[in-house]
Amino acid sequence: MGITEDIADNLAKKAIAVENELDDESVIPHVATLIGASSQTTQEAFLTAVRVRKAEARAIKFLKDKLAGKVVESDLPSTGDVIETTDH
Repeated sequence: MGITEDIADNLAKKAIAVENELDDESVIPHVATLIGASSQTTQEAFLTAVRVRKAEARAIKFLKDKLAGKVVESDLPSTGDVIETTDH
C-alpha cells in the first residue's frame, strides 16, 4: 500500500479499538471529520479501511458462530444481493 492507505489503515485500527473500548459510535465519524479537514483523500481511505475491517470482523464472527452451530441463515442481514453457491 501507499503512504495514504498505510496511514488511513493504522488510524482505522486505532479508531475501531477506541470505539469498541468506549462503546461510542461517534469516534469514527469524528476522526473522519478531523482527517477530512486536511485531506479528503486520506479521509476516504480511512473510511474505506474502517468498512473493510468491520466487514472482516463480522465475517469472522459469522464463521466462528457457524462452526459453533449458533447461526442459522435467517439470522443473516439481507443485502438484496443473491450469492450463488455450488454444492459439491
